[in-house]
Amino acid sequence: MASEEFIYDLKIPKDRIAVLIGKNGEVKDDLEKATKTKIDIDSKEGEIKISGEDALLLYSAREIIRAIGRGFNPDVAKLLLKMDYGFELLSLSDYARNQKDLIRLKGRIIGGEGKSRKSIETLTRTFICVYGKTAGIIGPMEMIADARKAIEKLLKGASHAAVYRWLEKKRKEMVL
Repeated sequence: MASEEFIYDLKIPKDRIAVLIGKNGEVKDDLEKATKTKIDIDSKEGEIKISGEDALLLYSAREIIRAIGRGFNPDVAKLLLKMDYGFELLSLSDYARNQKDLIRLKGRIIGGEGKSRKSIETLTRTFICVYGKTAGIIGPMEMIADARKAIEKLLKGASHAAVYRWLEKKRKEMVL
């Protein structure tokens, strides 16, 4: 019986193509090996075609490429190869009324010198990346929901202190 091939087509911002390819094609090559896929990149259009025979590995490759496209470092994105890790995107446009608002909201998530983002990452054991009009989260599945809720609280205007207190309470509940 012939094996079935699966294909995904996706687009990422052109300025993230070089990151996906990596120095001397290393990132792309590593990803192809780790996911047993073939990745074709049209760097002029930012279009990517991923093909492979293992649907689950193909899905992982797609999520890793999406994460790199949304600003994540390839090493962080490759954590998605772990079975219990996930990737989630929040659209900041859902909370921003205009461009100025978008900039302000990005600033609330990142915080002064990146402190807010770092605090949420530490308290939820996740990685957060704010890029363009999105905030991405990569981490253990059970922690992504808390990181997402923390970011949503900030976007809705909650104080940073209130969000950290909530996260610390959630963290204590998980330990118990």
